[in-house]
Order: sequence, then C-alpha cells, then structure tokens
Amino acid sequence: MLRIIDARTGEPVDAAPARRGLTRVEAHAPGSDTSALRVLLVADLLVRALELGGTPVWALLTGEREQAELRAGAADLGIRPFEDSRDVSAGLGEAQVIQVAGEGVAVPEGVRVEVAPVDVDASAGPGPFVGAEPAALRLALVSQERGTPLRLDAEALGDAQETLARWRRAVAGWARKPSRPVPDEVRVRLRDAWEDDLNVPEVLRLLRSVETSDLPDGARFETYAYADRLLGLELTRDLGSPL
Repeated sequence: MLRIIDARTGEPVDAAPARRGLTRVEAHAPGSDTSALRVLLVADLLVRALELGGTPVWALLTGEREQAELRAGAADLGIRPFEDSRDVSAGLGEAQVIQVAGEGVAVPEGVRVEVAPVDVDASAGPGPFVGAEPAALRLALVSQERGTPLRLDAEALGDAQETLARWRRAVAGWARKPSRPVPDEVRVRLRDAWEDDLNVPEVLRLLRSVETSDLPDGARFETYAYADRLLGLELTRDLGSPL
C-alpha cells in the first residue's frame, strides 16, 4: 500500500485508503519552468505507483497560464497527459484527493505533496538542456528526494545521460540471455521503496546494486524492465540494437 507524507501534517497517509477506490491526483504547476516540470513529474510518478498497485487514478492539471508550453515540456519528458481541471467537474466519488504542488502554492483540501524548486545553473549558457536527451533530464529530476531543492547544471545532466546510456546498453545485453523472473526479494524491496512516500532515489540505488550483482542476466533484465514501469526512462529502448 502506497503511503505518502502529507506536507500539511507531516504524517503518513494511505494514498489509496479504499480498496480499488478512485484517487484523484491534482498537479498545481503555475508557469512552465523546470520547477513546474518537476511538479508534473512527481505527479506522474505518483499516478504510475498507484496504478501499479491496482488503484484507479484521475489525473488533473490546474492553472490557466502557459499551460500549452508546460504540457509540451511534460510530453518531452515522457509525462503522460493530465486532464484539464477546468473541463471536468469535481466530486466523482473519489476515495482520496492528493494535491501535488510547489512550495508556497495554495491548493484546495486534500493530502498535500510538496515539491521543492529546481535551480537551473545560468552559467551553463543559454540552456543546460540543449543537446540533452529528455529522458536524461527526467532521470536528473528524480535523482533527489522531491522535498530537496535540486541544483541542475551541465554536470548533473551529463551524469544522468551517462547512467542512462550505460543502463540501456546493459539491459540490451541482458535481454540476449534466457529470461529469469525478478527475484522475490528484489521485487519486494523495489515496491517497498516506491510505496514508502514515493522514494524514487531508493529505487535508483537498488537498480545500481542489481547492476553490479551476481544475479543472472535474465533476472537483471526483468528487474530493470519492472522498475521502468514506474521510472518511465525507456530502459528497454535499445533492445535488438548492436552492442
């Protein structure tokens, strides 16, 4: 069961308190900068985690300004589309409402998930994102706890791109070996990580340990493919390509 720390109270709450009950996730991201994208990315991860647990989710995006630009940036990052909150009515009998917002952004009632801002290094030139693969930016944005302010510069993006390329090469290589199921212990540890307040950095640490483990290649492949259902990094993209 996914449990989230409510930023209003500091206490953990069930993200889906009723079995199979609908959870509404509202993303509040004024503007279209990288901090707003981080808010949407956290909401996207939350939706994915709930769906992996079998919870139906209704995902909404609030806000009037610059929404088209924000949606375009979100699509580049592999964030699945959110419905427009202006076009739907509230109150469809959802069992839980979770508000995902940046620091200081006012939100309606519901569990509050707060996302710290992103500081983009202006010294990196007109934009440290130029030439960077969107999935590398996605990885960089999820590499730290969501409540920790994130410093994003060319070095951080370079590290993310290197990790992403290495993992994709490894996954493509492991896929050539006989398939093996995800070991039960590894599956439990991954689920425990993302169901513990959506601890994505711990999921990434577990993948790094699997990368250098003595697990069969087929099991490592299935582990990365399984975790990527949450992470959305297209880790299996290079299957079948020359190594």
